[in-house]
Amino acid sequence: MEHQPLIRPVDVVVARKPRTFSPTARAWLFLTPSMLFMAVLIAASLLVLRMSVGTKGAEWTGFSLDSYAQLLEPYYLKSLLLTLRLALISAVIAVILAIPVGYTMSRLQSPFIRRLFLAAVLLPLLVNLLLQSYGWLVILGPGGMLNQALKGMGLITRPIMMLYNQNGVLMGLVQTAFPLAVLPIASAMRGVSRSYEEAAATLGASRFQVFRQVVLPMSLPGIITGATLVFAYNASSFVVPLLLGGRRVPMLAVMVHDQIAPLMNWPAASAAGVVLIVTTLAIMTLSEYITGRRRRMLEASQ
Repeated sequence: MEHQPLIRPVDVVVARKPRTFSPTARAWLFLTPSMLFMAVLIAASLLVLRMSVGTKGAEWTGFSLDSYAQLLEPYYLKSLLLTLRLALISAVIAVILAIPVGYTMSRLQSPFIRRLFLAAVLLPLLVNLLLQSYGWLVILGPGGMLNQALKGMGLITRPIMMLYNQNGVLMGLVQTAFPLAVLPIASAMRGVSRSYEEAAATLGASRFQVFRQVVLPMSLPGIITGATLVFAYNASSFVVPLLLGGRRVPMLAVMVHDQIAPLMNWPAASAAGVVLIVTTLAIMTLSEYITGRRRRMLEASQ
């Protein structure tokens, strides 16, 4: 008599792996929102480029290079050179002022004090640019706080005109773009190992020598990045030169506004914008090349 087995074999069920996306597909899905945003910016830039070669009243159907030829006139060339000069000077001043602040932030031990420094540095980015410009009007005006303080100390007898000239615009540009210089410089200096400073101090270098010969050269990529950000930001600045400089400091962004608002000359405004963008991108490309070369030299020396 045959006995049936007490334990019956159980059908083995092969578990199927859930269908997942490949790493490449996940990466593309992750980048989709940013790519859509960039696509909108690229499309807007192409529309501006198309309008720049149009004619007034026929921006989408006409074709002419008169708007670019107009930029070769002395007034527009002077405006372009003034824009680049003020942006470059403001970048240099902002970097000089940002280096000690960035070094201090990179060497702070207390997290609370570091957050206070960061909040103070980021404050100009949190306040509306229009409010900051009006604040400069209150400070620099003929009856403003600065003139009143100088009068009270007996240093001047009549108010100094600090508005509607390049000096007032320069102060506004430096103040509004200052955080853009501090953050990359502080990040670069935080990446400099303290062992290098200790080694230099052991060899007899003073604190200033350590800072000048060790910290600054190794932080040069961050310094160049900060200067580039300030330059690009201020080259396209509109509110500060309009309010603090009026029509006496005709930076290129103010000229673009004047071409659109009263004249409705979209091709001329677009051509000026294209020239400003191309010039800024060329300078940023040169800066990136210098930064990359310097970074490779530092990596090779280490």
